Amino acid sequence: MSGDKHISRIRFWLAIFIGGLLLSGITAFPLQSELSWLIGALRASPLQNPAQTLHLLPWLERVGAALADTNARYPFLAYGTDWLAFAHLVIAVAFLGPFLEPVRNKWVIQFGLIACASVLPLALIAGPIRGIPLPWRLIDCSFGVFGSIPLCLCLRSIHALERS
Repeated sequence: MSGDKHISRIRFWLAIFIGGLLLSGITAFPLQSELSWLIGALRASPLQNPAQTLHLLPWLERVGAALADTNARYPFLAYGTDWLAFAHLVIAVAFLGPFLEPVRNKWVIQFGLIACASVLPLALIAGPIRGIPLPWRLIDCSFGVFGSIPLCLCLRSIHALERS
């Protein structure tokens, strides 16, 4: 494969990864309204029975009630998730380095892979301490697993560029 094809492949996968970070960041700001919309949509759709049976809807309703109560009584706590959202956006900007100069900024891809791998122990250790149900922790783990796929593909193409 030519160097240009490797660059194109890297940029394609990084665009997907950056898009995921941006989407995660942007959607972390309006948590209460998003969750209210999702609960309403599930209640009004054919997915209501499966969501109820799989305990997804009761869990989302519990989280929604906690968010509403917390935001009403302690709105300053939402500032923490605002910073979480902001961090996603800033990290997305960091991946512009390898998007523009992949070989020189290979370390950013390696950093991303370390971060993706770190999602698993965080979810599996902190999740039970915080009372997060196992299926939800596994969903959280999937972000690390699926996030690592485009980064591994980028790293493979970067190694090929280094060899050529």
